[in-house]
Amino acid sequence: MKTLSASVILVSLYTAMTASSMAEEVTPPPANTPARIPAAKGPSLALAIEAAKVAIETCAADGAQTVAASVLDSAGVLKTLLAADGTSPRGVSSSTIKAQTALQFKKSTSALFEQAKTDKAFADSVAANPNINGRPGGILIKVGDEIIGAIGVGGGRTDEPCAIAGLQKIQARLAQ
Repeated sequence: MKTLSASVILVSLYTAMTASSMAEEVTPPPANTPARIPAAKGPSLALAIEAAKVAIETCAADGAQTVAASVLDSAGVLKTLLAADGTSPRGVSSSTIKAQTALQFKKSTSALFEQAKTDKAFADSVAANPNINGRPGGILIKVGDEIIGAIGVGGGRTDEPCAIAGLQKIQARLAQ
């Protein structure tokens, strides 16, 4: 009998402690807590979606019906990824990797593509890294001289003009 009542006491104590710790977890922050500051600069979600949509529509108008467009913020966080119907998985990943590559090297992937033509060591290092795509289609998003993100388009034959069209559509509305 003593064992049973000790077990009941332990279970009751455990339940009370668990309920108390759960109550602490859901306590809202004080009213004077400052607003969350974004981790990185970048286009708003609405502008990122608009840029990606325009990029895909531009490629479609030029005959490339199955492309994807990715928009990243300055920290490389994917803001949006849109893929036209029928886009291949490779086109989707290519769009994101091109945007990441542009951010990493702080220049367009077409500039990297040109550099690789004359710098064999660079070309070999790019070719050896699956997380780098030096094919044209990745461009930087800038406000003045500050890089705030990147757009990548993948899956078409001429991806960079599509990315540029997406950026041009939103450029004037990016935060100064």
